[in-house]
Amino acid sequence: MSRIVDMTDEDAESHIVADILPGGPAPWKWAHQKPTVKVQVRSNQGLRYVIDFSLPDVTFKETGPVTVSFLVNDHVLDSVRYAASGEYHFEKPVPAEWVEPFKDTLVAASVDKVWVAPTDHAKLGLILTRIGLTQ
Repeated sequence: MSRIVDMTDEDAESHIVADILPGGPAPWKWAHQKPTVKVQVRSNQGLRYVIDFSLPDVTFKETGPVTVSFLVNDHVLDSVRYAASGEYHFEKPVPAEWVEPFKDTLVAASVDKVWVAPTDHAKLGLILTRIGLTQ
């Protein structure tokens, strides 16, 4: 079983916990510093963290390289430094003891530097396409 929250899902909003800008189903959503979703899985065995995201040129020109940490229930699964803008996919096995079957699991990505919009001071980290757990 997998539970990946795709930003095109009609129920995507119901899974959002923090730092993902609202809006109707779309291929992607802007995220702030720590986009977080909640999901439930039937088993904690053989889980993989999956995320597809972009670091756009417009923000990257000012932030420069960023480090993104990937978290499951506030445990840091990995941290990766991205030295260029572009589209990215990250996937890695999740330790079984980090997840309880049939309980809400928090899946997040934390960006070390955000871009601050000059007009409204919105803090933008990355563009999120999908995030969650799969088996």
